[in-house]
Amino acid sequence: MVRLPTVAGQFYAGTKQGLLDQIKGCYTHRLGPGRVPSAKRDGKRLIKGAVVPHAGYEFSGPVAAHAYSAIVGDGFPETFIVIGLDHQHFGTGVAITTETFRTPLGDVPIDKELARKLCQGIIEDDPVAHSAEHSIEVQLPFLQHLKSEIKFVPICMTLQDIETAREVGDIISEAIQGKDVMILASTDFTHAGPNYLQIPPAGMRVDEFARKQDEMAIKAILELDAEELIEAVEKHNITMCGYGCVASMLLVLKDMAKSAELLKYATSYEIWPSTSAVGYGAIVVR
Repeated sequence: MVRLPTVAGQFYAGTKQGLLDQIKGCYTHRLGPGRVPSAKRDGKRLIKGAVVPHAGYEFSGPVAAHAYSAIVGDGFPETFIVIGLDHQHFGTGVAITTETFRTPLGDVPIDKELARKLCQGIIEDDPVAHSAEHSIEVQLPFLQHLKSEIKFVPICMTLQDIETAREVGDIISEAIQGKDVMILASTDFTHAGPNYLQIPPAGMRVDEFARKQDEMAIKAILELDAEELIEAVEKHNITMCGYGCVASMLLVLKDMAKSAELLKYATSYEIWPSTSAVGYGAIVVR
C-alpha cells in the first residue's frame, strides 16, 4: 500500500525538478544555512534527535534546512522516526502506519520491523490518521534530497499531554535498543495574530510576541526537559502545535542526550509581514 502525497503542489512543489530547486533554494535563502550540503556516508553520529518545522517550504523551509544541513554533516542513521502532530484528528490518539510514503522525489519505505515493535500500548496501526496529515510528509523530501534511499517510521500524535508523551517515549526507547535511529520531532512554534485568535498585547508587534513566547518553550527544550516544556506551554498559553511530539523525543533521549543546540529561529513575519506570525525553530539534540 502507498500513502500518496497530500500537500505536494501546496506546501512544497509538486514536480520532481521543481521540488529539488525549491529545497536547494531553502538552503541558500537569506534565512537558510547559506549553502547546499553534500551527503556524507560516515560521520560522528552525535545527533540523536532534532526539532524541525512543518509549514510550507516558502515559510519554514529555510529554517528546516539548518537542521537537515547539520544532520547530513553528522551522518545518516539506519532509520528515522518522525513524530508529527495530527492536525486533522482523523484517526486514533497516537498512530503509526506501514504504508510506503510517496513524494515527487520517489517512495520512502517504512522500517516494518521497527514499526511492529512500536505498535503496542497507546500506539496503534492506523493509516487513516496519516492520510491527510502534512507534519510528517513535509520532512521526507528534505531527507530524500540528501540520500536517495532512507527508511523511517511515522508516528502521528493527536494527544499532546505529558502522560501520552511519557508512554510514547517509553515504547520508542524500548523498541530502538541496539538500533541506529534518529528521532525527528515535527512542530511549529507560536501561532499569533487574528488568524489564530491570539492577539499580542497592545504596542507589541506580532512577531515580537511570538519570539517572546517561544523563548520559554525553546529554553525548556535546550535544557532537555520535557516536563518543563509542557508546563511552559500550558502555563503561558504558547500556541506551539507539536509540543507533545517534542516532549516524546526528549523523553526517549533523556538518558543519552548531552546537549541541545538552537541552530535557527525565525518567524513567518520575516518572509511575509502581516498581522499574524508563526514561529519556526531548528534544534538538534546531541
